[in-house]
Amino acid sequence: MAVTLGTAIPVGPPPALTGSVHSWDVSTGVDGPGTRFVVFLAGCPLTCLYCHNPDTWRMSDGTRTGVDAVVAEAAGHAAFIHAAGGGATLTGGEPLLQPAFCTELFHRFKHELGLHTALDTSGFLGARADARLLADVDLVLLDIKSWDRDLHLRLTGQHLEPTLDFARRLADLGKEVWVRFVLVPGLTDGPANVEGVAGFAASLGNVSRVDVLPFHNLGSAKYRARGRRFPLEGTPAPNAEQLEAARSVFAGHGLHAV
Repeated sequence: MAVTLGTAIPVGPPPALTGSVHSWDVSTGVDGPGTRFVVFLAGCPLTCLYCHNPDTWRMSDGTRTGVDAVVAEAAGHAAFIHAAGGGATLTGGEPLLQPAFCTELFHRFKHELGLHTALDTSGFLGARADARLLADVDLVLLDIKSWDRDLHLRLTGQHLEPTLDFARRLADLGKEVWVRFVLVPGLTDGPANVEGVAGFAASLGNVSRVDVLPFHNLGSAKYRARGRRFPLEGTPAPNAEQLEAARSVFAGHGLHAV
């Protein structure tokens, strides 16, 4: 449309910000402290062999959803979440594929609903988390998949260094971190690998907890539904002794491991 000199240009509200949302849920104990409103965003740059959510790999696996709709859903649970000492968590997939959407959600969760906020991420796209996004994040749940670089590349399809860079940046900011490490028998449970992750986590100074998570194949049905074979079909879950041995390595570095 041609605009002549002196003609006022109509200014309306900015377009509503949307993101690709797979689903949301209310959970306790696994996505941060207390009862959480958990938003699963779609899309991930990693191809983890043990991934149990192949239905969140692509952005197209989600539904375009406005920030207002997500916040309204969270608001409906806010009173209960406050009473249960919880908050809101963005997970995936990989939330940092959609940094602008995450920024607005965290800001509104924190400042409109008064919720504790957590970002669950591999850290591979940590460079996309700018200062505004991180300012409204109370806790980062950081997945460190492996210390062995070759194993990390084979396990995830991506390099480890971006995750370590992001971890160091969070340490410089004094941002609280829970490290998450999936123990896969015969894959990530090598003594040097566990020791490497533990030593790095302890060096940061801002890791308040380490979750040693047992590998499981509960997502294998999702692979079959997509005509694919679960890559670690037949791999056993770690037993109690293996989990305790890994946790003791982290505890030996002065970390609280569960």
